[in-house]
Amino acid sequence: MFTTLRPELNEKLYLRDPQETDLGRKIIAESVRLIDEMGFEHFTFKKLANQIGSTEASLYRYFENKHRLLVYLVSWHWAWLRFQIRFHTHNVVDPAGRLRLILSIITRAHHDYAATTDLDEAALYRIVVAEASKTYLTREVDEVNRDGFYREYKNLAADIVAVVLEINPEFKYPHALVSTLLEGARKQLFFAQHLPSLTDLTDPLHAETSILYFLDHLAFSALGCPER
Repeated sequence: MFTTLRPELNEKLYLRDPQETDLGRKIIAESVRLIDEMGFEHFTFKKLANQIGSTEASLYRYFENKHRLLVYLVSWHWAWLRFQIRFHTHNVVDPAGRLRLILSIITRAHHDYAATTDLDEAALYRIVVAEASKTYLTREVDEVNRDGFYREYKNLAADIVAVVLEINPEFKYPHALVSTLLEGARKQLFFAQHLPSLTDLTDPLHAETSILYFLDHLAFSALGCPER
């Protein structure tokens, strides 16, 4: 997991940094596998402890509860996605070309990366698609937002907003557009897989290409720029 990227996530997400110990790294890797397999509702620290041969008490030394663990995992994904975008776009001068590359990276986030052997990014993205909304659709959202729980998502969005404003400095809704693109990428995939009547992108086998064209159309139409 951490051979390529070790994100510095908000310290308030955890009680002890799981990236610093073998047990912590095992907690992260195995929780991704279990949540992907059974869903967040059925996932418990007891099941995770049994799976890794540890105790619930040991897990609670790292995370206050399973919701904090979910926020940590989703934050790790956003930090990883931001790293990928920065790595692949830093030499692209044309902002329109940069935005198109960003959209392609967003829509292929469901692929696993062989270089990060300790974590299945594809499984993590399936968790993000299915469960990410649960990290902020809570009564405590304002309180934890003040504690910086969504910093990685906001940083990712801010980077893309900057590109949008390079393309069209007069565009009035850059943050709304970017959050719509980010949410649309995962929600349209979820709809294609589970609620096809809510999308026109109903072929899961070709969802990546279809969603990319949809986001490209949405972004560049809003910005008043020629499409592909």
